[in-house]
Amino acid sequence: MTLTADDVAAMAQQITVGGKDFATESSFDVINPATGRVFTQAPAVTPDQLDEIFTTARSAFGSWRRDDDKRRQVLSNIADAIDNSADELAAILTAEQGKPLLDAHYELSYATRWLRYYADLEVKPQVIRDDAERFEEIIHKPLGVVSAITPWNFPINLAMWKVAPALRAGNTVVLKPSPYTPLATLALGRILRGVVPDGVLNIIAGPEPLGAAMVAHPIPRKVSFTGSTAVGRKVAVSAADDLKRVTLELGGNDPAILLDDVDVAAVAQSLFLGAFLNNGQVCGAVKRVYAHEAIKNDLVEALSEIARSVRVDDGFVDGAQFGPVNNEAQFNLVSSLVDDANRNGARITAGGHPLDRDGYFFPPTIIDNVNGDFRVVREEQFGPVLPIVSFTTEDDAVSQANDSKYALTASVWSSDPTRASKLAAEVDAGQVSINIHGGATEPHLPFGGQKWSGIGVENGPWGLESFTEMQVIAGPGRV
Repeated sequence: MTLTADDVAAMAQQITVGGKDFATESSFDVINPATGRVFTQAPAVTPDQLDEIFTTARSAFGSWRRDDDKRRQVLSNIADAIDNSADELAAILTAEQGKPLLDAHYELSYATRWLRYYADLEVKPQVIRDDAERFEEIIHKPLGVVSAITPWNFPINLAMWKVAPALRAGNTVVLKPSPYTPLATLALGRILRGVVPDGVLNIIAGPEPLGAAMVAHPIPRKVSFTGSTAVGRKVAVSAADDLKRVTLELGGNDPAILLDDVDVAAVAQSLFLGAFLNNGQVCGAVKRVYAHEAIKNDLVEALSEIARSVRVDDGFVDGAQFGPVNNEAQFNLVSSLVDDANRNGARITAGGHPLDRDGYFFPPTIIDNVNGDFRVVREEQFGPVLPIVSFTTEDDAVSQANDSKYALTASVWSSDPTRASKLAAEVDAGQVSINIHGGATEPHLPFGGQKWSGIGVENGPWGLESFTEMQVIAGPGRV
């Protein structure tokens, strides 16, 4: 089945609460980033409706928390439902997010990987002591209702990063996608009716102050938020007032360090993809490169050649490799960072200007002759822009890489993996990959940042435990 943006615009999406339509009286515009124009509306929940929504989720919690076998089966069923609806969901993702259809399908496949990982994960109590005199055991109990708030870059995949462990742990969820990309998540809510027990997964949408009200509401006991550091601070402050648990996956300004022994021709394509995947709109993408002075010029040319060769187009067009930036605000930020670098003496070796067409199209841009004083190096661009900075010594490289308020992911590149691994331990980041960027972003590994990049981790058993409270059960020996 081949769908278009017009087909997506004709689909009427609904809020799903308690397994059925939830009535709303207002709506908000959704913009197609390939045109820059409104192409449909989405239903908007208002903060005064949250009492009913969260009460529905809390009512479903009592039975859901008690049947782990059922929870595992439901996660598998969700994955199957996404697979079976992949054409529809991918088209909606492309229309509202901008990514090419192939990338939208990849996003869905990653979402199902996370669901199946948690469905298969063995979760057992931890027995500390069990003898004739004493029994001691640690169990992990679900928290209750979870508020999950997701961003616009990977609407479905990052939703499943939260939904899969939260549901597997026995919680119920109220999920709100970004108002820039509400449609695919709402469609998923419709698709999952009858797959997930009523009230266990409730999917709503709406502009602010809906997200703030979800954080402040007294029923949810956990907030899982992925988004900007600025908003994450507000989430932390609001949640603290009610002592809610939080996981905050926030911004990143992720460095890649290339040592003097790197084979530029061999690594350029992988480094390029590490920077420009999803048009650079990835929290853990390469956002600044530190290249040894011996290889820097060759690297700039190799990356620039790739950047000049790729096709940037509407995600529905066959052969499109990169789509538009998702929204006007992000497009304007990307443009301002490139303009600032240009005014201050940087050398733009590829890209550098928006495409002359409707929509938020900005080609992959490589920037040379920059240093840590440039905004494009200091700030998270979250778009198709890559500055390249020269260094002379390994200590210099690490010092520059660590000179940031962010510390999410990083990578070190060398023909000697042992040398690279030793240097990686000196880098401030929650994950550091060797000779690839983002190689540690897997469902079984913890993902989280240091400094301004967040609080807590997602994924793996650690991510599941973040949706629980530990309880000790102790007493006389049971032998």
